[in-house]
Amino acid sequence: MSSHGSHEISSEKPTVAHIVEEHTAAVKAGHGETKTEGAKEKIVHNAELYAAIKESYINPRSKESFHLYFAIFIAFCCACANGYDGSLMTGILAMDYFRNKMGIADVGQDVSIIFSIYTVGSMVGAPFAAVLSDRFGRRKGMFAGGIVIIVGMIIIATSNAIPQFVGGRFVLGFGIAIMTVAAPAYSIEIAPPHWRGRCTGFYNCGWFGGSIPAALVTFGCNYIQSDYSWRIPLILQAFACVIVMSSVYFLPESPRFLMANGREEEAMAFLVKYHGNNDPNSRLVRLEIDEMREGIKVDGIDKRWWDYRPLILTHNGRWRMLQVLMISIFGQFSGNGLGYFNTVIFRQLGVESVPQQLGYNVLNSCLSAIGALTAVTLTDRMPRRKVLITGTFMCAVALATNAGLSTTMSKMPKDAIDLSYGKGALASYFLFNVIFSFTYTPLQGVIPTEALETTMRAKGLAASGIIVSAMSFINLYAGPIALERIQQNYVWVFVGWDLVETLCWYLFGVESQGRTLEQLEWVYDQTYPVKASLKVDKIVLAADGTVTEKIVA
Repeated sequence: MSSHGSHEISSEKPTVAHIVEEHTAAVKAGHGETKTEGAKEKIVHNAELYAAIKESYINPRSKESFHLYFAIFIAFCCACANGYDGSLMTGILAMDYFRNKMGIADVGQDVSIIFSIYTVGSMVGAPFAAVLSDRFGRRKGMFAGGIVIIVGMIIIATSNAIPQFVGGRFVLGFGIAIMTVAAPAYSIEIAPPHWRGRCTGFYNCGWFGGSIPAALVTFGCNYIQSDYSWRIPLILQAFACVIVMSSVYFLPESPRFLMANGREEEAMAFLVKYHGNNDPNSRLVRLEIDEMREGIKVDGIDKRWWDYRPLILTHNGRWRMLQVLMISIFGQFSGNGLGYFNTVIFRQLGVESVPQQLGYNVLNSCLSAIGALTAVTLTDRMPRRKVLITGTFMCAVALATNAGLSTTMSKMPKDAIDLSYGKGALASYFLFNVIFSFTYTPLQGVIPTEALETTMRAKGLAASGIIVSAMSFINLYAGPIALERIQQNYVWVFVGWDLVETLCWYLFGVESQGRTLEQLEWVYDQTYPVKASLKVDKIVLAADGTVTEKIVA
């Protein structure tokens, strides 16, 4: 983003004390007293941020806000490219023309390799993604990822044998890693603090923005009586990338990236334009600038591509990385990995027709998207920790119901199967996906980006990408083999694991809702950040909504 001119912004931090003093002076001048009628108390996580937001209204219908929405949409398209692959391979695997061309079944080791090599490419690509994003910017990282994905698409769409197809899947995974490191960092860094959850949560819902079209495309193309039935869906995998690559240079660069690279004037211009209603003295802009100056160093660790030590060797970094580890592992290994094999699962529950399997695959994606988008609208108000604890436990309950019904059905004689058990198992499987999507889909983008500070964000997201890919590799390699050998009993593994996850979120989950990214530095510096993150401020609001007092407990 080019500079929009010089903006003089005070370095004085707009604390609640300043606000109270100013309000008190105004009241005394007008009424000769300091109390305000209609005042009420309110509990908030960060009194200073709350006060700044209340006094710095951002018009959601302004030209600048719509430009921000467009920028978030382009980041969303990066997640679409990743989500497309999930439903894509599920649908293609059910197609006779694809299996005959490649000489494979719908389960077994060959399928494991085709699916899991994608995650190997992601693991290899993640460290390069961090370097690109930190050195050249978030926008160029998204653009570079699009180029690599298009190359991978060309390789797999022209394949006639497994080796070429496997090679193309590796390249696709490499490109996805580049995109999905740059995009979430970009979306959280450009969003105003009180829009952060919705913006980043919406980004991660791009999974469904890709998976639903992929499910529909494979459903429709299944009726094509040739190899184009599977080649066309593969070609369309590049569609989201074309949108990103053609739009990315019309977007502003991340202000935190600009600040970290010595381009403070451009960072200020961004904040004034998009967070301050073009007012250089906006309290919110002054607060953000002050905290960025304090938390970002131009010669910071983001300039040393190899240096991940703060995430391991410091108390602050270890707790931050623990949040990244938990959301990365639990977000991939809570039973949701079964979604790659939906058509196989539906067949095991008595759904024999391929069009019906593909139709249920579309329905599952749509129901999951409803759960995720509902959560996005609430992300900035819902406490992250409580949602993760409760939602993960409910996932275990839904999976246990599915596994119990499936196990009972599997023990019935083939000529006397009661399909009502299959319908119940199918309903509980759909319910699990709705609950999981509500609980995890938005927060998979929010938690790691909030937990990581600016100079380690790209590296931490790259590490997260490696972890996510490693867990996906286990899902995609072990899944077809497990479904072949132990069938529905594989679900019981996730029931037990989800209960372990619930306990981990209770003991180690740090609450980040309602705080600025920079204020979380204090939280992670405390001996037990979980307890510190639950600390709240009590403030007094005047009848007009302004903060008049901060009550010290």
